[in-house]
Amino acid sequence: MPNVLFRPARQEDLPRLRDIMVEAFTGVSIDQAIEETFGVIHGRDWQWRKGRHLEEDWRRDPEGIVVAERDGTVLGFISTWLDREADIGHIPNISLVPESRGEGIGRQLLELALQRFRAAGLTHAKIETLAHNARGLHLYQSVGFREVVRQVHLAMDLNAPASADISAT
Repeated sequence: MPNVLFRPARQEDLPRLRDIMVEAFTGVSIDQAIEETFGVIHGRDWQWRKGRHLEEDWRRDPEGIVVAERDGTVLGFISTWLDREADIGHIPNISLVPESRGEGIGRQLLELALQRFRAAGLTHAKIETLAHNARGLHLYQSVGFREVVRQVHLAMDLNAPASADISAT
């Protein structure tokens, strides 16, 4: 990993980080799966909805976003936030440009996040991924995360007629 610099994110990084995140989540995004099922919602595509997640990360904890760059080129980032009351560090997003995957940069970003959580005195860390995100699942488990539960994501069109009468039992 020659010449990779890890630094705090700056507000002017956000458009580039958003682009990296949207590309990285193509094929492994709940928002994309919803769009594939129902189409574009309210004139906004899944990339717009996913990009908002980064804005929420910035509002919640701008100090929790770390950027990886090489020779002034942004390669990716990780976002984190501290839930001191629950004693859990959260990692909502981690994304790298395709040409930087497999170099150990994602692992280093995760280790930086875990260091932040430990320095804050937290006892646990949490990250989520979709079951079919094999690359992410492998990376997270290799760092020490353990699968604790699987979740099913459901969505519905509130304007569509109901498919079954649930009041009749």
